Amino acid sequence: MRTIILALALLLTGPALATDDPSELIRQTTHELFVLVEENRELYEREPERLREELERILRPNTDMVHSARLVLGRHGRGLEREQVEAFAEALSDLLMRRYATGLLEFRSREQVEILPLAGENTERMTRVRTRIRLDSGNRAPVDYVLRKRDGQWMVFDVIIEGISYVATFRNQIGEEIRRDGFDRMLQRLQAGEIEVEVEVGSGNA
Repeated sequence: MRTIILALALLLTGPALATDDPSELIRQTTHELFVLVEENRELYEREPERLREELERILRPNTDMVHSARLVLGRHGRGLEREQVEAFAEALSDLLMRRYATGLLEFRSREQVEILPLAGENTERMTRVRTRIRLDSGNRAPVDYVLRKRDGQWMVFDVIIEGISYVATFRNQIGEEIRRDGFDRMLQRLQAGEIEVEVEVGSGNA
């Protein structure tokens, strides 16, 4: 269930659209990408690599992976060259794409997603779009997207699932790898697919 929820979280953060409203961005992207999966489900089930290619094309433009990577690295990123941070961001993105592509196929209806109105204090530096995902059990899992505006475009840099930030979770687990093996060895293992990062969520009782 963790995989399925975060897969849908990634599904929602799609291509940049002509809107200055971050909630509308999520809403339009939800519709567009569910149509894509619905129309090509049999193809993607036969050839999952095709789905991963589509995810790369659709998700990358509106996801600020370098900013996320810097947040994940935290103090371990101090002193690193930009090229090192970008290589880490690329490896982390590849991990997410590989891991959650098949999870998208578990969703059967766009009606499983409810997008809530914006609430609280939101700025161009940090805006939080709240959604609820209806699970097969009937429970609703809260999934929030944290965005910032960069070069006039809203970019997602964190996903919070049932109150748990994927950036914070990755920071803890990647930090352990760096403390044990150093940055370069951690990056090699991440690029080789030898590191599995888990985002722990509960049962979705929202």
